[in-house]
Amino acid sequence: MISLTDTQKIGMGLTGFGVFFLFFGMILFFDKALLAIGNVLFVAGLAFVIGLERTFRFFFQKHKMKATGFFLGGVFVVLIGWPLIGMIFEIYGFFLLFRGFFPVVVGFIRRVPVLGSLLNLPGIRSFVDKVGESNNMEFKTYSLQSTSSKTAKKQ
Repeated sequence: MISLTDTQKIGMGLTGFGVFFLFFGMILFFDKALLAIGNVLFVAGLAFVIGLERTFRFFFQKHKMKATGFFLGGVFVVLIGWPLIGMIFEIYGFFLLFRGFFPVVVGFIRRVPVLGSLLNLPGIRSFVDKVGESNNMEFKTYSLQSTSSKTAKKQ
């Protein structure tokens, strides 16, 4: 079992409440206050779980600047009072930021008994296969092969 520090436990709670408030805010026709509370709790919870420095490094990597701009810009737009537009920006930024984790999540859900059989239904399977593809992994494999072939040529 994974052992969590007290700070990480608090972060998990904050993140959970943030997701709850975001979901509840969307159900209640994009309620500004609930979405704003959910955004603040989600980002604060993420910082508590992985730490401030790692959170900053995650959001401000050079190749993730577009995704970070959309996500944090969406949070700002929600906070100033345009919840629908802000949530569209946020969702787009979220998918750009966390697309590297989707193959892991899809692989995990496929191993869950009931959910795994639902993901294998004909109409859903093709969509889940596309979401579960990892372009980042192919790039890393290619770059490792190209560097190993370069070192082999030098020898």
